[in-house]
Amino acid sequence: MMDCVVKKEAVSPLQTQNNIFPDGSKISRLQRNERFGHQSGVLWLTGLSGSGKSTIATGVEKLLFKYGYLVSILDGDTVRSGLNSDLDFSVEGRQENLRRVAEVASLFASSGHIVLSTLISPQQQTRDFVKQVVSHNFHTIYIKADIEDCIDRDPKGLYKKAMAGGIEHFTGIGQSYEPPPNPDLLIDTSKHDTETCQMMLKDYIIEHFFLK
Repeated sequence: MMDCVVKKEAVSPLQTQNNIFPDGSKISRLQRNERFGHQSGVLWLTGLSGSGKSTIATGVEKLLFKYGYLVSILDGDTVRSGLNSDLDFSVEGRQENLRRVAEVASLFASSGHIVLSTLISPQQQTRDFVKQVVSHNFHTIYIKADIEDCIDRDPKGLYKKAMAGGIEHFTGIGQSYEPPPNPDLLIDTSKHDTETCQMMLKDYIIEHFFLK
């Protein structure tokens, strides 16, 4: 007896998109903000590896959580170890990495979260795109640090590896970093200690996110 084989027609990405019908929540963003006592939004911490993005974010997350704020961190390495583990570090891979994080950050913010995203995101053009994706209540936080200080700190040993030729296109060594021309907040970790930097970000968030 011959097996009956049913040939499936290929479905184009456009056809697939036409069959998607997003169903929004019945709870508005404003209602969530009023419930949690603060506005929701995204603070995009950009800066060189070793500048202090994650250190500042984790400290501020703890402080805000203590105050009762609904706050979450989207860390670059954490996202790449799971959601974006299929992406490389090519220009295209970096762009897709940031696009996905921006979409996730936007969803979190719509659900009432204050999102602290910590990614190098070296190109201004890509950061502009991320801002467009998030749209509402997006803040660019530039964590500035001298490259010499970042190399000296090198908490993950990446600069040492990059300078030895072990990492291609590493930002600050094989790839340039474009500082944000007009960040909403600049925190210079080469000039201030960790606690001061954390307080700067915490105070900024309370000033701009607290419901008056």
